[in-house]
Amino acid sequence: MTTTTTAREHSRATLTRHQDAVIGLSHALHADPELAYEEHRAARRITDLVKRAGFDVTRGAYGLPTAFRATAGTGDLVVAICAEYDALPGIGHACGHNVNGSASVAAALALAPLADDLGITVALLGTPAEESGGGKVDMIRAGAFDDVAAAMMVHAAPQDTVGLTTLAISSLSVAYSGVPAHAAAMPHRGVNAADAMMIAQVAIAAHRQQMVPGAVVSGVVTSAGDAANVIPARATATYDVRARTSEELAELQARVRACFEAGALATGAELLLETVGNDYADLRQDLAMGRSYQAAAEALGRTVLPDNPDVRGGSTDMGNVSHVVPTIHPSIGYDCGDTIMHHPDFTRYGTTAAADRAVLDGGLAMAWTAIDLATDPAQRERLLARVAARAAAN
Repeated sequence: MTTTTTAREHSRATLTRHQDAVIGLSHALHADPELAYEEHRAARRITDLVKRAGFDVTRGAYGLPTAFRATAGTGDLVVAICAEYDALPGIGHACGHNVNGSASVAAALALAPLADDLGITVALLGTPAEESGGGKVDMIRAGAFDDVAAAMMVHAAPQDTVGLTTLAISSLSVAYSGVPAHAAAMPHRGVNAADAMMIAQVAIAAHRQQMVPGAVVSGVVTSAGDAANVIPARATATYDVRARTSEELAELQARVRACFEAGALATGAELLLETVGNDYADLRQDLAMGRSYQAAAEALGRTVLPDNPDVRGGSTDMGNVSHVVPTIHPSIGYDCGDTIMHHPDFTRYGTTAAADRAVLDGGLAMAWTAIDLATDPAQRERLLARVAARAAAN
């Protein structure tokens, strides 16, 4: 079997040969943002690149037109490298997915020539719709991770971290239907949908004192009538419900649902409450894989901040993957001024020299992590045992 040191040197040399194509990909994705489940050009750009490099490519994988699976090698240790490439409405790649996705491509390219010597299968998974909908959850259900021993990706950020956790989340669409009436002449004939929404909001506000630590309920009313002299017949809102764990999220969801039902009960309005997309689970990072990644990143000259258990990120469908497969989701940092992800100003930093370096360093650090997993007998045995246990349970 190839030694760890030799494999690292080989992967670095391979990525150096591909670096212009990888950086070109990052810039092309940045210049042509596409929204969740609509990333047709992004998926085509990525798959064209890796197909030219010799990967076996399946486009439109797992029932999703913009998902793909690209593999190199035939080893029993399947390492999934997840590539994200969707953007945000109106502000493009303000979450840096051009960096994320391109770093994953870099890792896959760096590993491909070594795959058979290492006894691994490199599975580059194109995972659409992280920003909205949860493509990875769809892919889990479709079996994309059934044979996977380890999963990884990096995420663009202002600083490098390894052990960051994220919150579980459920997104809700709320609609009350009432009965319109003249607000002065015949108010008693109306059923006020806006009042139903107000009662629900007050109930949620009253419940905040009893919410578990770390829980967050946020929302915005998107409509609640148009004229002051008309009892509103319709009121709508969108809400996000977050908690530290999926178990705590389930409890909070039930309570928030009861608050919305209270609005309907008190006013007589009809309630339509729907979950939007897939629920995201909390992110549970694999400690051993995280240590390997941190050592690799530091060997590349990067400064990785110490873990702070009190600091949590937003939410990601990579959390759902982490409940199925040993997973890491480190942050790869670059100078973003004074801004953070999901701010419009973050977008303009996504093609700087520092962002380009993050693409290459993040890709190489993931490749070196995969090499560690393949060449460490204890880690390899642990990961393959997990795959076997999952298969037996199913």
